[in-house]
Amino acid sequence: MADSHRTDELLIPLHVRYIQNLGKSTDELAYHMTAHLRMNAIYWGLTALCIMGHQDALDREETIDFVMSCWDEEAGGFGAHPDHDAHILSTLSAIQILVTQDALDRLDVDRVVKCKLILSLQQPSGVFAGDSFGETDTRFLYCAVNALSLLGRLSELDVERTVSYIRQCRNYDGGFGATAGAESHAAQVFVCVAALAILDSLDEVDHQTLCWWLSERQLPNGGLNGRPEKLEDVCYSFWVLSALSILNKITWIDADKLVSFILSAQDPELGGIADRPGDMADVFHTVFGVAGLSLLGYPGLVDLDPVYCMPASIIEARGLRKGWKSLPRRAE
Repeated sequence: MADSHRTDELLIPLHVRYIQNLGKSTDELAYHMTAHLRMNAIYWGLTALCIMGHQDALDREETIDFVMSCWDEEAGGFGAHPDHDAHILSTLSAIQILVTQDALDRLDVDRVVKCKLILSLQQPSGVFAGDSFGETDTRFLYCAVNALSLLGRLSELDVERTVSYIRQCRNYDGGFGATAGAESHAAQVFVCVAALAILDSLDEVDHQTLCWWLSERQLPNGGLNGRPEKLEDVCYSFWVLSALSILNKITWIDADKLVSFILSAQDPELGGIADRPGDMADVFHTVFGVAGLSLLGYPGLVDLDPVYCMPASIIEARGLRKGWKSLPRRAE
């Protein structure tokens, strides 16, 4: 990694250019090997740009046209790429993109909500499947709750059954797993806590125990891991901080050390943020690194809503803001 730029500050122009260039490498094998992530990647890139104050760096109409080209008419949801089957993960990303771009009027909301995507994917236990093939996970439950909330259709959800399944996934350490009985994991903690926040059911969380477990994720180098005895990874800068922010305990993390860790994972030559210093940057870690910096009050960034992982102003305008707290925005 070259030292042509400092990495003790956020290299916003480089990151903007990095995200803009992601869609231009259509002749590279990696571009086609990641087609199954395309919708998610556009959401990640657009959200990162919004947080950095450069939403217009991606062409609005081109972005909307791509999203709509991924519509799966048979399923009533969105695939990750044109001609891919619909899935709840890509459907949520599509909805988030359309809401961010103020283009939700392009969507047949009734069809998305009531067809195979979204409500019919809820299982008798309360968990959601990702698609008609039936894989279940608390991630998919969060996607359904988030999407229904953004679409203004949360009243159609069986809230009691949904909360009951999340309760079954709670562990003795306060954390949550991917399924009932599964090991606690920071990413699963986020999806469960955020879903409970949307459903006004945070009383299901053991706040003190969970926040202790989350704060224990910080390692001596400042980075956060997802489970005990694992390596630090920039993406947990969002998964851990978002849950702490929702539970009003973000001060339980050493903010300065985490900021330094995130900034050290930047690529100072080509832009983007990696999972840890010295590794290759990608858009996934870029958005969650920038998101973590926003929650930590890093100067010059736009406020992020940790429940929806979208610009806070957009969520507030829809009347959906919950009682989370981030660190105060520091002066430039």
